[in-house]
Amino acid sequence: MAADKALALVVRTTDWSETSRITTLWTRELGKVRGLAKGGRRLRSNFESSLDLLTVCSIVLLRKSSGGLDLLTEAQVVRRFPQLPKDLQALYAAYYVAELLADWTEEYDPHPPLFDEALETLRVLGTPETATGPRLARFEMVLLRELGYRPALDVCASCAAELRGQRLAFGPAAGGALCPACQPAQRDRRPLSPAAWRALRRLDGGPEAAADPDVAAAGAEVRQVLNQYVTYLMGRRPRLLPYLGS
Repeated sequence: MAADKALALVVRTTDWSETSRITTLWTRELGKVRGLAKGGRRLRSNFESSLDLLTVCSIVLLRKSSGGLDLLTEAQVVRRFPQLPKDLQALYAAYYVAELLADWTEEYDPHPPLFDEALETLRVLGTPETATGPRLARFEMVLLRELGYRPALDVCASCAAELRGQRLAFGPAAGGALCPACQPAQRDRRPLSPAAWRALRRLDGGPEAAADPDVAAAGAEVRQVLNQYVTYLMGRRPRLLPYLGS
């Protein structure tokens, strides 16, 4: 078996035996992988503390051809995010990032822009200049785009008419913002204020929007819209949602 090397973010760990663990990794080169780290629970092992949750590490793994778990043979710490435990809101947001990557992505379906966005989000969460809510919303917008669920915001998600920001609604089942004429047909719609509509469009455009005061001012409504949309698409409510602020 040929060995694969990748840069990985640890998004989940599960004890497998007294000495080993199963680790879910989001990698830049391979996408999501699940590997068995033999001896990974030992205090002294080849992995040491490199498989801690939210650690960035360089890994070597042997891919199983039968569809079973890959074998993780090496992991070395590249980066940690020591500021996260100092800010509870930022830490919950980071756990939410890990949950989405672990539960909502397919194995061996790489998205380098999503990997880069995840690491940048973890890098700035918990820093004095970063508002947690808008930065997390920016990550979700990149995730939605990369997975093929980018919400329609410039035109109506139902009839494709150009939107102008007045009397709008958001329909998860429709896949985005709705014009007044199409709203009655969407039972799960929710009102979408002009401020929240503009904030979502800006967050979809680039990371600099996360620092915009106008985006932060609409943060509570943006959070509610994304909560509803993500829950609809996943088919369940993410476990960390109750712990997220605006």
